[in-house]
Amino acid sequence: MLAIVLVAAAACGPTGHATGPLPSSALLQSGQPVPTPASSVTPLPSPPASGAAATAPGPPAVSPAAGTPVPDTTSLQVYFFDGDRLIPVQREVPATVAVARAAMTALLAGPTAAEAGGSVPLGSEIPPGTTLLGVSVGGGTAVVDLSGAFQSGGGSASMFGRLAQVVYTLTQFPTVTGVTFRLDGRPVTTFSSEGIVLSGPSGRADFRDYLPAIFVDRPAWGATLPNPARVSGIANVFEAQFVAEVATAGGTVLASRNVSASCGTGCWGTFDVTIAYRVDRAQPGRITVYDLSARDGTRENVRSYPVTLTPGV
Repeated sequence: MLAIVLVAAAACGPTGHATGPLPSSALLQSGQPVPTPASSVTPLPSPPASGAAATAPGPPAVSPAAGTPVPDTTSLQVYFFDGDRLIPVQREVPATVAVARAAMTALLAGPTAAEAGGSVPLGSEIPPGTTLLGVSVGGGTAVVDLSGAFQSGGGSASMFGRLAQVVYTLTQFPTVTGVTFRLDGRPVTTFSSEGIVLSGPSGRADFRDYLPAIFVDRPAWGATLPNPARVSGIANVFEAQFVAEVATAGGTVLASRNVSASCGTGCWGTFDVTIAYRVDRAQPGRITVYDLSARDGTRENVRSYPVTLTPGV
């Protein structure tokens, strides 16, 4: 667990503002495919609340050798910041079983120009020039080795933020529940000049102060939205009640659903709902979540981001 005062109480309290095996290591570092069990290299098709979904969309290619359809891309999520809150962002990479390496490579590349320059720009606390030296997974823990640039610059909020980005990106996979850090090959017990103590593997609950009150982990920012749409994540809102909407890019609401998380008002609860909507062609759209103020009924904790709507089957 991450031993630091700024984060220790985040798991069960209201969301606060930020102050703060898989393939062998050698093959993961090379990025070459490795024959391992599918569950250890494939993102969860139906994730728990603490993990993010990743499926491989698009038309399948056919393997001449096996004669079975195989995906030509792998769908991953990386985690950037929308303001001061984490958000999952869709990435499509060439098909690979080295998903941990692929996800970290995509994370370190940072937001695209379109993502960084949008009306709600996405950002990253990971310093430019940070490189991935290795990543391996075993016993539920990912060991990630980054260059020393990873701990350069920034204050405590930035340091915690970059740790959170790596932890959420790697724990999207079902074989990873915690992350241990190395810098330039050396184990990290105290991170950066801020003195952040890393006494063991860090998990998602250690960084809940960096989540919005309604955290949609599926679908990701920029993802193609199935029809019906499955929306899942965790929330900490009044009486565990909030609203999820699917709308066109112009703001026309196509479908709306009242959602109940498994816990609320001071605790984090999970949610996983299906929302059917209707469009006649693929087109840009948005998914929006919000709850209503107990005081005056106005919308609060609003989160909204772009997706691609689909006609459905």
